[in-house]
Parts: sequence; C-alpha cells; structure tokens
Amino acid sequence: MGLIYSLIIGAISGWLAGVLRKGSGFGLLGNIVVGIVGAFLGSWLFGILGVSAGGGTLGTIITSVVGALLLLFLLGLASGRK
Repeated sequence: MGLIYSLIIGAISGWLAGVLRKGSGFGLLGNIVVGIVGAFLGSWLFGILGVSAGGGTLGTIITSVVGALLLLFLLGLASGRK
C-alpha cells in the first residue's frame, strides 16, 4: 500500500509542479518520476533548512511540489532553458 501511496503522491506533485512551472503536466509516468524525485529533493532541502511543511498528506504534497519545482528549475538550467 505504501508504494501505491507514493505513486499517487508523486503523480499529484509532479502534475502540480508541471502546471506551476510550464503550464502543463508531463504525462502520468513523467509526473510520477518528477514527483517522487522531487519528494526526495524537497525532504533533503527542508531538512537542511530546518523547515517543516507539516505532517500528513498535504505536508507531503507541499514538500514534494517544492522539490519538484527545484528539480525542474535545475533541469532547465542544465538544458539551457529558463
């Protein structure tokens, strides 16, 4: 059940980051990948900064979206896009 939860949160987070960053999502698989990697990146970043987005599903989504936005920004820099 934890894997399914992670995939759903990843898809939602990736879609939200895609909408906020460039105006659309990346397809189901792309959203899941961006969201899951973003969750790890967001958790790492929030841990270093000593910030908490709260507990529960909403806190997880916020952390994942922030991490996914950072991931998309870094990928944009690497590819020469802003």
